Amino acid sequence: MSNRKHHERTRAQESSNAIERMYITMRHLFNRGFYKPMGISGETLRESLLLLRPEIYGSIGEEKAELEGLLYVIDRLPIGIEECTFINLTSDEGYSNSHFKPIIPEKRRRNCYRIDDEQMNIEITRGRSDIYDILTHLTFLFVESHKISSRVLIDEEGTTTRDWIKLEKVVLSKKKLTQDEREVAITHTANILGRTFKELTTVYNQFATIKQPERFLHIIYWLGKLAIEEQTNAKKRTITFSPVLRDSIGHHIHGEIWADTIKEVLLKNKLLDRPLHIISANMHSVMNTLFIPNALKIINSKKDIFEVYESLSKKENENLRNKVTKEALQKGMIYIKDSSGTNIDVQIFDISKMDNSKVDIKLDEALINKTKPVILVMDYAFGEQAYETIDELLKPYKSKGKKIHLNVESLSIMGKAGILEGGKGDIMIPSSHIFEGTADNYPFENELKREDLENQGVGVYEGAMITVLGTSLQNKDILKFFYNSTWDVIGLEMEGAHYQKAIQAASKVRGSISPNVKVRYAYYASDNPLETGATLASGGLGTSGVRPTYLITRTILEQIFN
Repeated sequence: MSNRKHHERTRAQESSNAIERMYITMRHLFNRGFYKPMGISGETLRESLLLLRPEIYGSIGEEKAELEGLLYVIDRLPIGIEECTFINLTSDEGYSNSHFKPIIPEKRRRNCYRIDDEQMNIEITRGRSDIYDILTHLTFLFVESHKISSRVLIDEEGTTTRDWIKLEKVVLSKKKLTQDEREVAITHTANILGRTFKELTTVYNQFATIKQPERFLHIIYWLGKLAIEEQTNAKKRTITFSPVLRDSIGHHIHGEIWADTIKEVLLKNKLLDRPLHIISANMHSVMNTLFIPNALKIINSKKDIFEVYESLSKKENENLRNKVTKEALQKGMIYIKDSSGTNIDVQIFDISKMDNSKVDIKLDEALINKTKPVILVMDYAFGEQAYETIDELLKPYKSKGKKIHLNVESLSIMGKAGILEGGKGDIMIPSSHIFEGTADNYPFENELKREDLENQGVGVYEGAMITVLGTSLQNKDILKFFYNSTWDVIGLEMEGAHYQKAIQAASKVRGSISPNVKVRYAYYASDNPLETGATLASGGLGTSGVRPTYLITRTILEQIFN
């Protein structure tokens, strides 16, 4: 028994060493300016990833291809990246004013530009976490591509198997496939990937786009083709980092522009000295909570409010969503579309312009009329970007040689996180944030308590949360260690420690805001990575995220209004 315990712990230690090595290597390659992922320079990254075998990348360490991990990665990278030999990470260098059309990945807000047949540029404006995210995904992609080439190459001259020749013919013909032809192509591809026909047909349509229904075949072919060229002609894929990106990273350039724009809008609308409540969340839940009852006239109806929220989250109900937005804009909401490159939009609500009788949450009208609070909702930050944006936002505003301190009364952070106890859609209330790979910890007094959210149809857990360097770099051994150790971790996410570091600096060290500022943190679970198949790669939350999102939002607003 004691041996087994020691062995498990060793695997967790190995894994955390692998993560550390990956980060040191990525920083080194970034400073160097370029590297070849499948060459000698990318070796440490590949070895560490294969040693770590992150939960999200499934069977990366096995001979057969990994399908769910591939879908997860492809959704977060620009369409067409599998065809590119040269991938260039740049800062915001003016491509938005060119003839290049931005390609925005399905699940990550970043602008990418296809420069020519061989080159893809990816704009990095959200800090180091963005670079780590892309490099890990690309390493996975290239490891998978070499699995394909080693299965189809027969000899060193580049002779390939019959399956590969058949796949190539289908992809290059570009003609519309009949169901029979598609099934023949899937059969050949299943042989190439070491997967069953059934497994491929299950995921096939998840890769498809309207323009490219056979996208799955296309991705597999191009990944394999470039890997074959690497192995037979030594034509290696290359990742480069632009000089401007290397100079600008870590200097809060985008965060400063973003924060100044917000403060200018607050000043222009005479809201700068009013009590300010900052909420980091999505762009719909606060607006919907405040304005649905009046916009959709449901105050006296018997309909459950959570059913209304759910129907609004469905793709087909855009006209209902537009009604709510229109109502909000008429009743004091100001919308700031981001132009700084942070990709973080902002909504400002002047609560004094709102009709309080039309809201279905508890509020103290006398208090609201006296204090006239302002709510600022900012979209989710990404990883380290959370520090940059909050750090800049909480700094005093300089106007006509004067420093104006913001009257920040509370900061509330609502986000998605992986849960280690419980399941999808449950809620986590952190009591502290621990930064992965360090002993840095940020305890705080959370205004949100377990009892505020209990007995409402959702599991609620309270405890420490770990802020990880990247969600795609965790495996079961590390997670079990977090869960079973005295740290008593209930979940993992990417921004908490960064937010808290900025809030503590502004309130306790720099004196930019009141030392008594109230903080609220709550997360809803997107997955349980300790349960097999319950990782982020197993699909989105769907409507199961609606209830916890609105429960947290309503609780935060009730605390602000009372």
